[in-house]
Amino acid sequence: MGRSVALANGMVSLHPPTGADGGSSQTRGGDGLGARLRQLHGQLLEVVPAVDRIGCALYNQGDDLLRTFVNSTRCGTPIEAYEWRLAESTSLSQLARSGGSRVIDDIPAAISGDTPHSRWLLEQGYRSSFTVPLLQRGELIGILFFDSLRPAAFTAPVQRSLELFATLINLTISQELDLVRSISLSAAVAREFANLRDTETGGHLERMAHYARLIGRELQASRGLSDEFIENLYLFAPLHDIGKIGIPDEVLLKPGQLDAGERELMENHVRMGVEVLEKLIGDFDLEHRQEAAMMRNVVADHHECLDGSGYPRGLAGEAISLEARIIAVADVLDALTSQRPYKTSWSLDAALGELERLVAMGKLDPDCVAAVARRRGDVEAIRERFRDTDA
Repeated sequence: MGRSVALANGMVSLHPPTGADGGSSQTRGGDGLGARLRQLHGQLLEVVPAVDRIGCALYNQGDDLLRTFVNSTRCGTPIEAYEWRLAESTSLSQLARSGGSRVIDDIPAAISGDTPHSRWLLEQGYRSSFTVPLLQRGELIGILFFDSLRPAAFTAPVQRSLELFATLINLTISQELDLVRSISLSAAVAREFANLRDTETGGHLERMAHYARLIGRELQASRGLSDEFIENLYLFAPLHDIGKIGIPDEVLLKPGQLDAGERELMENHVRMGVEVLEKLIGDFDLEHRQEAAMMRNVVADHHECLDGSGYPRGLAGEAISLEARIIAVADVLDALTSQRPYKTSWSLDAALGELERLVAMGKLDPDCVAAVARRRGDVEAIRERFRDTDA
């Protein structure tokens, strides 16, 4: 099986796409949701000085998981890279169903069980909490936590004050998710019109996004990545090949090898993808938002190689954003392990061997590939869950 990833018609070409500015969007500052939440927390402290932490976990109905997302923590260590099933928490499940709120006046006395979250609460010294579900059109999208180092801090007047802030946070997060969904929907509609469903299947996009989040989680501690960065990586991964809407079917769907002219045309999908994305960024007024930087890097850089042999700009090493390096590995992994009109699917063992070979050649980020190898059980689960129906 000694074929390179630059196989068949170039769909799996290991020359990852162009980067906008070569920089990474992994910083914790900027104007992302985390920064806006911290700003709102500062305003809240003028009204309710007892709120020492605000934390938000996003909810995914598909897997029933709550995942830490953004937080504003005045002191202590935030809890990050944590997920748990909503069904495993009776009180939060009831909260989600009722749409009401929950007050705990004495956290140490109320905690039962030994979970990472419970241990973290006790270690940080939080004594009371106020919890509110985040809803969008009646559907649960997350949980908002207000925590205090003081016992019984969330009196009835305090709760009334916090309800206004909770509504503002709910609206902010809802608008953000709507924005991302609108951009993704625009991309999906464009793909449908371009007949891309034959190559960029829904299963491929789901697997890609989940592989990207898996790699991000695995690198979170060593790279200092925020939960917000990882969740945005998951949300924006499906945009990576939007430029293929401009590639003619006779090239895009060609079952055999591309000639030099066809390959040049195929590689042009990066430039076209950036043009499409810039139009979307302008239409949705995202020009100066942190999220726009990640979207640009995902679309523009995911065919660059660490040794500078990629396209379209020949970026090398750290000049390639981390998000683009993650997307490149996720994309190649799925291309190798998926069946296509021009190739059969590879086993995961064979795909991991090929990824390692590409690392040795200086093409792919070794940390990203090592992350996949360490989480092969999760990779298998993602492959099974989002298997193409016609595979």
